[in-house]
Amino acid sequence: MGGGSSELRENEVAVELPEPDDARLRFIGRIRTPWQTREECPRQGSPDGPECRVELSEPWGAALAGLDDYESIELLYWLDRGRRDLVLQNPGRDGRIFGTFALRSPVRPNPIGTSLVRLVRVEGSTLIVRGLDCLDGTPLIDIKPDRCAFVPKAPKKP
Repeated sequence: MGGGSSELRENEVAVELPEPDDARLRFIGRIRTPWQTREECPRQGSPDGPECRVELSEPWGAALAGLDDYESIELLYWLDRGRRDLVLQNPGRDGRIFGTFALRSPVRPNPIGTSLVRLVRVEGSTLIVRGLDCLDGTPLIDIKPDRCAFVPKAPKKP
């Protein structure tokens, strides 16, 4: 989710960030959703939410082999439009303050988002899913089977 506004809400605290020096990520694709702004985006994804597309870049399409055996998968993505410097946040604008690590806010030092989504189908190197809560064009970091359903579902009958 994005909205990189530099405006602080009441009682929020930002810190000066050191220069990044240690992580190298490879974005493996982009996520396509109906939401263009943080205000439009749902706070949490819903299993009956709209179908969204997870489009993998080359050469990662082959890595989807066997994924359609799972009903739910976990997506990890980079919240590229969120600020990264808040340590205290006022998410409801109601005066209640929370530390960044006590929230699922997109505002974090390393803005990695996760969603457990329902896999609707695989179309070549694209996944069709329900349950996302990120902005259109969000960079994809990784895909994993649901850790609670690590065993694939029963094989389909011929």
